[in-house]
Amino acid sequence: MAFRKKGLLLSVLTISVVLLASMVAFSQQTQPQPQPQVKEFEGVVKVAVGHYLYIPEAQGLDIYVAGEVTGGLDNLVGKEVRVKASVIEDKPNLILAESIEIKEGTMYNLVYTRSSEPDFEGYLNPRDREAYVALNITNINKPEEWEGKTKVKVYGKLQTSKVKTRKQEQEVTHIVLTDKKGKEIAKIIVNNISEYANFYLKKLRLFDRFWFYLDVTGQVDRRVRLKTRELFSGDVIFLGLY
Repeated sequence: MAFRKKGLLLSVLTISVVLLASMVAFSQQTQPQPQPQVKEFEGVVKVAVGHYLYIPEAQGLDIYVAGEVTGGLDNLVGKEVRVKASVIEDKPNLILAESIEIKEGTMYNLVYTRSSEPDFEGYLNPRDREAYVALNITNINKPEEWEGKTKVKVYGKLQTSKVKTRKQEQEVTHIVLTDKKGKEIAKIIVNNISEYANFYLKKLRLFDRFWFYLDVTGQVDRRVRLKTRELFSGDVIFLGLY
């Protein structure tokens, strides 16, 4: 008899647990999902590069555009627009454009509605900038100042020049490093500049010296280094004033 009571009690407890789990799951399914926070900005577009827009009224936030804009993104530069954008939780300095309207006369005309998911390839999250080691280059004969590091940042000036080779003349881009008196110390060979870095290059057009964040791709041979003052090559992922 006692065994039957225990079995009955166990069955009741099992059914109760199953029912409770089902109720919780149903409650979670029926609760409305939180909608992304949408912000609206009106202002004049100052910079448009690739997928990125800069509007001063966005208060320090860069706007990412995922998709095609009627007439092209470049066409928005200098135009007054109204942008509705949603917050991107894991990217504190970016917002995602949901719609863009351009002002023509007294009316706003829709030129963009987001229809695809963003691709943030090449974007450098501010939280990840700490992984880039600041280099203090003092002499081209001190390779210990830069060798062995794969993610670095250097303070310098972007310079493009034409270099003659045996076969042809080609354009080469360097980051020129100087001392406090402005004398050239060394050069970094730039293989590629990301879309996001190019965006900031135009956004900070009033400045000519920046911190360049680079993924190092190769070292320059010592004999070449002594002749050209080139230290290593890399891809510019981001640039800024700090």
